[in-house]
Amino acid sequence: MPDSRILRIVYKWRVRSGLLFALVALVFAKPSLHSLLIAFGLATIGLALRTWACGNLNKDRELTMSGPYRFTRNPLYLGNLILGVAMVIAAKSWWVLAFFVAYFLVFYPVLIHVEKEKMAKLFPEQYRGYSANVPLFIPALRAKIATQKSAFSWDLYKKNREYRALFGTILYWTVLALKAVFF
Repeated sequence: MPDSRILRIVYKWRVRSGLLFALVALVFAKPSLHSLLIAFGLATIGLALRTWACGNLNKDRELTMSGPYRFTRNPLYLGNLILGVAMVIAAKSWWVLAFFVAYFLVFYPVLIHVEKEKMAKLFPEQYRGYSANVPLFIPALRAKIATQKSAFSWDLYKKNREYRALFGTILYWTVLALKAVFF
């Protein structure tokens, strides 16, 4: 990984760059009703995974090992990948694909690295065992750790402000649908 200055800059710009990517995707998108329908199902899966993860995540207070965190240490980022692939499919544009691949390859290795370091620092003993049993990104087919006590919580979902991803996705799909119908 590059030096910590570069990591901090990339980490800081992740959300703004993601919004810029979404705008670029809307500009270059050539959606059809068919591409929207196919991609909508995939986007729903990505949002559902993010919702499940945020409803289990008690940020920086405990090492979350329940819900989707039993299968992958980064279910939010996996949900983002699924949402991004859905955006590319819906957009039907090679430019959108190129921007998405570049964005994902620049930002997500850094995000995953920073998150891994942070968890190892906050929860050193727990994280060592957790990381030995749960894959970093690509989910395991079966959980290798016992189910934790915590269950999904809408309060955690709200506290983690996951509704922003839902509203952003609804806005993006609405604009794409309008573009497919009127342009």
